[in-house]
Amino acid sequence: MEDRIKEIVQKELTKLGAGDVSFAVEWPADLAHGDYAVNAAMAASKVLGKSPRDIAEALVPALVEGLGEDAASVLIAGPGFINITLSERAVSARLAEAGEESWGRNEDENGTRIMVEYGNPNPFKEMHIGHATGAVIGEASARLIEYSGATVLRDTFGGDVGPQVAKALWVFQKDGVTDIASAQEIGKAYTQGATAYEESEEAKAEIDALNTRIYDIVGRQEDQEGFSEEDRALLRLWQKGREVSMEEFNQLFELLGTKYDYTFFDSDTTKPGMDAVLDAVAKGVLEESEGAIIYRGEKKGLHTLVFVTSRGTPTYETKDIGLAFLKEMRAATDRVLILTAVEQVGHFKVFLAALEDIAPMLAKKTEHAAHGLLQLTTGKMSSRKGNVITARELITELVTAATERNSDPVVALQVAIGALKYMILRSAPGSNIIFDPEKSLSLDGDSGPYLQYALVRARSIVEKAGKGSAAKNDTSSERPETPYVLSRLITRFPEIIRKAQTLRAPHVVAQYLTQLASEWNSFYANERIIGEADEAYKLGIANAFIKTMENGLWVLGIPAPEKM
Repeated sequence: MEDRIKEIVQKELTKLGAGDVSFAVEWPADLAHGDYAVNAAMAASKVLGKSPRDIAEALVPALVEGLGEDAASVLIAGPGFINITLSERAVSARLAEAGEESWGRNEDENGTRIMVEYGNPNPFKEMHIGHATGAVIGEASARLIEYSGATVLRDTFGGDVGPQVAKALWVFQKDGVTDIASAQEIGKAYTQGATAYEESEEAKAEIDALNTRIYDIVGRQEDQEGFSEEDRALLRLWQKGREVSMEEFNQLFELLGTKYDYTFFDSDTTKPGMDAVLDAVAKGVLEESEGAIIYRGEKKGLHTLVFVTSRGTPTYETKDIGLAFLKEMRAATDRVLILTAVEQVGHFKVFLAALEDIAPMLAKKTEHAAHGLLQLTTGKMSSRKGNVITARELITELVTAATERNSDPVVALQVAIGALKYMILRSAPGSNIIFDPEKSLSLDGDSGPYLQYALVRARSIVEKAGKGSAAKNDTSSERPETPYVLSRLITRFPEIIRKAQTLRAPHVVAQYLTQLASEWNSFYANERIIGEADEAYKLGIANAFIKTMENGLWVLGIPAPEKM
């Protein structure tokens, strides 16, 4: 409908001599003002040298004629806005589509292959809630892209070599540990190592030396000729640490509803990254400086970035270069989207600038998007300082609290995951996320359980009416003269999805579902559904609400419980 309105207005503006004017077709904040608001008259006023109201009066007849019986009213509001209210006929026709499984999907990206990188927890640390935040937002973003018809390949990238690994393994070596039992054990070792690295110059030197040694051993693990027994012991400890870490990560990813198609590690990317860096030095793209290899970002208004340290170890930038090449070798794609926390924006600006000089075609199809940082009431969390809230701890706390209201363990877990995801996804991209555990489980609105409960309630009504009545969306008989507000909101779902896709903003869907659930609760409270002459019509609305909520929750990755 939005496209139809735009087409009518654009055609009429062209006739008036303002065909190049940009205008918006938006939803009024208050449904009392209609289903669509058009600002074309305001936008064209300066070009045409006429008052917005005069231009609006010229546009209204075209809209009335073009929309026909699908418009209940086309009115001029304020200085020249045009408000359009859809007819009950148009709303009911749209509601009939809501019974289809594909409701809300579009084909805008049909045939496109897009790789989405997100989550990215580092082995040899416990997964903290910041990484879980990235996984939640990344999964919702991937599902939004899938709803556009694209084929989505999910990947995650973990740092299995580097300073954080050396810090943990240094502690294990000091303590004589030869086997690693749990991710929690790794987390404690990393915290101790990070503290020692900051407080002791001797420890710092030892950890730096160990870091270089780990790079060498891991890089030669396929051919261990010349390895000492000490080297082999270090390699075994490294392998076990990565195995234990990834087992924990995969369990948490499964709880969060994510399964990756590709898992990349720093150790996979180091060689292709170093090869690309050395080639870039030979071509003059990168340069040597005081024993290091750097990129002069100043030539593009950025800052200098180190790709190889003076100790000969690659930095994150080199690994990212290697990853870009590795992705291209592993899977053919049209685009690559990388989702990270907002604190990495500066890094990716310089990295993508360097990639543009090193591999222009890879840079052209690579995009970075940032999400905000999650904060509790105590502020930002830090695994280095040891006061991190791990993903498992937070999920466990939420499940425990949800169990007090839902004795069924499956339902409690679904509610807890819904609570966690909603609190993360309701925030706009890039903005910080304030997590309130108690509020997250509330049934009073603005929470995941609020959406889940609205869906469960609607399903119970349809089930009570009988499977025969609930099997279809009958919105054709006993229709009211004016469509319900709930019906009008439901018809917006496909356009909500498209808006969220355009903005790469899952919060658009989260906010819409909250409004929709609220309107369903009002409808449920004020309208008798079963036993009335218009029962079939209202059950059709209920079914349309159910399908909209189910599909919307799926996009967000929020579970849809059968009961609560």
